Amino acid sequence: MRKIILVSSLICGLLFNSCANKADKKETTEITTKDTKKELKFTNEQFYDDQGKFLEEKAKDALLEVLEYHNYPIFDGLREKIWVTDYNVGNYLELGLASVMFVNNEEDKYMLMDIFLLPNQMLGEHKHIAANGNPVKMEGWLVRHGKSYIAGVGDNNRDEFPEVVVPHTHWDGKVTTNHIIEAEEGDFASLVEAESSHWQFAGPEGAVVTEVGNVHTNEGVLRSDPKMN
Repeated sequence: MRKIILVSSLICGLLFNSCANKADKKETTEITTKDTKKELKFTNEQFYDDQGKFLEEKAKDALLEVLEYHNYPIFDGLREKIWVTDYNVGNYLELGLASVMFVNNEEDKYMLMDIFLLPNQMLGEHKHIAANGNPVKMEGWLVRHGKSYIAGVGDNNRDEFPEVVVPHTHWDGKVTTNHIIEAEEGDFASLVEAESSHWQFAGPEGAVVTEVGNVHTNEGVLRSDPKMN
């Protein structure tokens, strides 16, 4: 009987150690996978040719790299659906916008799109007005991946976020609204006032932000920087 007990204890010990080793191995694998993600690193030069022409396909290459980094689903036709702009200022690395409009129903007045921002890239300050028979756009933003500093009307708290630097190519470094909400993954923020100016600034890993609103019209967008309209 004593031998049976000893053998049983030995087997239990071996099984316990095996399970523990598997758990440790799994944890190590997960940590290693996370730590070995390819660094997101881009240069402004890669988005322009020798004549300074904006290369939209190069911008899409970078955006897809950001999306893969965050495990965003790369579905068939995604690349073709991406709309991208450098606001015609030649500084896409720091100042630009990319998005996919999934639905914009002008009859029933609702829309849904995803916004894609490169690391530390600014989405230029703008506001929405009524246009083409559509009402003033009201909207909100859900951060899906990365981080976005969402700025709008309110008390000026820009000094709390020294990492948020408005590039000089945006209206000589100016904005009119300076209340910032630091929105992490899963955080939702909304436009405070109709026709109020707002902008965003991505964190160091870029940002994927889902925007919901009543309706969008390009004619209803007014940018603070006159050269960007």
